Parts: sequence; C-alpha cells; structure tokens
Amino acid sequence: MSVRYGLLALLDEAPSHGYNLKTAFERRTGGSWAINIGQVYTTIQRLERDGLVESLGSSAGDDERREYRITPAGRAQLATWFENPVVAEAPARDELTIKVLLAVAAGDVDVTALLQRQRRASIEQLQAYTRRKAKADPKRDVAFLILLDALIFRTEAEIRWLDACDARIRSLASAAAAPPTAGSKETDG
Repeated sequence: MSVRYGLLALLDEAPSHGYNLKTAFERRTGGSWAINIGQVYTTIQRLERDGLVESLGSSAGDDERREYRITPAGRAQLATWFENPVVAEAPARDELTIKVLLAVAAGDVDVTALLQRQRRASIEQLQAYTRRKAKADPKRDVAFLILLDALIFRTEAEIRWLDACDARIRSLASAAAAPPTAGSKETDG
C-alpha cells in the first residue's frame, strides 16, 4: 500500500511520469526503498483504473513519457491515508523471530548461542547506523536521518528482545536443572 500512497503524494505535488516518480519515491524514502519501474507503472495503471490519477498524455511529443496527475478522488484518498494511523493487524513475518521460534521448538539447537550471535550482529548493525547518522548533514539529509532513527530504534528494540529471549531461556534452563525443594513431592514410578 505504501507505494500506492507514495505515488499519490508525489503526484499531489506536481504531475509527473513514471521514471520521475520512481526516482523521487526512492529519494524521499532516504534510498531505503528501491522500486522497480514496472511496479511504478503497474501501480499507476491501477490508480488510473480506480479514478485516483489521470493521464495528461505524452510530454513534449514523446509517446513513451506519459504524464499523470492526481484527481480530486486521489487527493481525498491520500488525505484519508495521512489522517489515519498505521496499525498492524497481524505480526509481520520477521525472519529473526521465526528463526528463534523454530530453534526453541527444535530442541537440539543451542538457542543461547544463536541469540548471542544475533545480538553481536545487531550491535554491529546499530553501530553502523550510528556512524552513518553522525556523517549525515542535518539540514540536507532530513529524510535519511529520519530513516536512520527508525532503523536505530528498531535495532535497539531487537537487541532488547534478544536479551529478553536469552533471559527467558536461561531462566527455564536453570529452573529445569534446579534440585527439587524440600516442599515439593517426588513420585517414584
């Protein structure tokens, strides 16, 4: 959905053709979201079909470069998108979470070692993001800095989650290894 609304937002600023939309979208997302030109044109065709954009025809006599502009219905839908918060209805398919869950279920995987390897990699990634942030120009690279903040905060949250997983796994392991207490019953079979 974000490509759809991203293109509408760009067309809300000025009419444009596919390639300009592609490059502007990538620039506005801090270079973090490369899109295929085919995806741009497919999305534009759907937006046109839905009455949210309209073709202005070819620019400067070039049949290949058809320009599009947003319609009033497109502006209304874009305004609605900006006004409504993004709420995830289902958890995202996160490879790391799936990997940890499957490792726990496998029983023969050293989950603590897996968590520690991942934690080290996440810390290295966090450091790389922080270095990139320090080099960015706060006046010229606003979108890039906002993107880096999102990546940094998500990576910090990932590290906290890894620590929580590790603590849970260690707690379960130590509880399983602890001798029975004086008040517990042992049954002989």
